[in-house]
Amino acid sequence: MRRIDALAIVIAFFVFGGIAFFAFRAYGFDATNAGVWSQVVLVGVLLAWISTYIFRAVTQTMTYNQQLDDYKKAVLSKQLEEMSPEERESLLAEVEAERQLSQNVVKDE
Repeated sequence: MRRIDALAIVIAFFVFGGIAFFAFRAYGFDATNAGVWSQVVLVGVLLAWISTYIFRAVTQTMTYNQQLDDYKKAVLSKQLEEMSPEERESLLAEVEAERQLSQNVVKDE
């Protein structure tokens, strides 16, 4: 995120708070109650936004993780393209042998 994006988010947050305050005032709340309820709304929005960040961090679906996964897949795909047909067959046979071994281990447990 660029610095200008962070500043825009902060400014938008304060503008939203002002809009919420005046909306509560227009709805009939006095200044004190409108201020309290606009703060409640702002804190609720902030907590919801932070929870989405925490969710993405826990599930590892953040932009960096996605880019890293895409890069790894592209590298592996490029390596697979550069292999000869004999090397591919050998790799597939090795993977199949490991799959059979892992299935046998699971069955024995």
